[in-house]
Amino acid sequence: MTQKASYDDKIAETPFGKRRIKPRACIVESKHHVRSLLSETLEEQGFIPHACATLDDLDASLRSDFPDLVVISFSMNGLPVPDILNLLAVRACAATVLLIGPPDAPAVRAARELGEKLALDLLPMLPTPFSDRDLHARVAALVPAEPPPPPVDVAEALGAGWLELWYQPKIDARSLALGGAEALIRLRHPNWGIVPPAYFLPDEDDPNFRALSHFVIGRVFQDWRYLVAKSGSIHISINLPLAFFADANAVDDLRLQFPDHPAFDGLTVEVDGSAVVRNLPLAVEAAQRLRYHNIGFSIDDVGTEWPALAALDEFPFAEIKLDRKFVDGSSSARLKRSVCSQIVDLAKSHGVKTVAEGVETRDDFLAMHGIGVDFIQGFLFGKPMTTRKFARNSRQRPAFVPVA
Repeated sequence: MTQKASYDDKIAETPFGKRRIKPRACIVESKHHVRSLLSETLEEQGFIPHACATLDDLDASLRSDFPDLVVISFSMNGLPVPDILNLLAVRACAATVLLIGPPDAPAVRAARELGEKLALDLLPMLPTPFSDRDLHARVAALVPAEPPPPPVDVAEALGAGWLELWYQPKIDARSLALGGAEALIRLRHPNWGIVPPAYFLPDEDDPNFRALSHFVIGRVFQDWRYLVAKSGSIHISINLPLAFFADANAVDDLRLQFPDHPAFDGLTVEVDGSAVVRNLPLAVEAAQRLRYHNIGFSIDDVGTEWPALAALDEFPFAEIKLDRKFVDGSSSARLKRSVCSQIVDLAKSHGVKTVAEGVETRDDFLAMHGIGVDFIQGFLFGKPMTTRKFARNSRQRPAFVPVA
């Protein structure tokens, strides 16, 4: 049996089989900040990344992780690229290889020629500097359209430490400055990579839902301390079920975890709009209790529910978020735009801020801006991202611009 056949056989023995796990990427780079940046970007592209800082790390990864992609970054005083390529050849590595570096550098051209001589599977070189879109264009073919992961038990995820919070920017619709961030829960599974909430969030009556809510509360304040140290104060919103506030001690439990820091300006709690309408008395009571502790109550995903909110005598809420179903395509759909406009008018009549969710096109942004929405949230200005990436982006960009 050849070395390459043995390599493929070992891949087939990995958990779930070769075709059921997300592709694995091995990043070979001696500099920590470059490894971190490439790991985050490749993870967003659908890979399970693993970073190697030395040739010994790479050798161990080739023997155990069986990567589908090996990314080699050229940097001054970095690892010797010829040694990396020769090691891939010696190990009969079946992975595709991506070289990243200055396009005109002699070392990059020499590495390309050596890779071809060693019969490695080379992708077109990725010149620096590059964007997420440039990287996606190189590696997209390596991420097959796979069936979704099976449901993950949230109790197992909590116990294993797989859960984390990602942050999506909320942008001031007029100044385009960063106006806050929404914390969104994600699960980092060892075999499936990043798993979206639909595959692990329990029902509100599930006994694990309260434990999950406590995880979110504890982690968001931990992340806030990191963000304020790295990029300055930021107002954060978290998502909690309305049932969480049926406990008379819930608000005090939340308040007691506030950071003891002069820059902390409170918190916003987002609750699903349909749950609010189903139990308006509890929602109004919770909002009234929360605001005395500088916690705003945001009604999330408001669409056809808005007439029930308009009938309220008391309106202790701080924010209304327009359902993305009505925001998406609102620039060309008069009915959607009309619903959004009525919600904004309702909010203004009570002095409440509004957020348009799911803004993905410039036309929809202009439509929301035109009806007077206060904040914009959506892929046009930024996808949810890890805490470290959010801190880096907000530090580097005082004003957010639409993604080209």
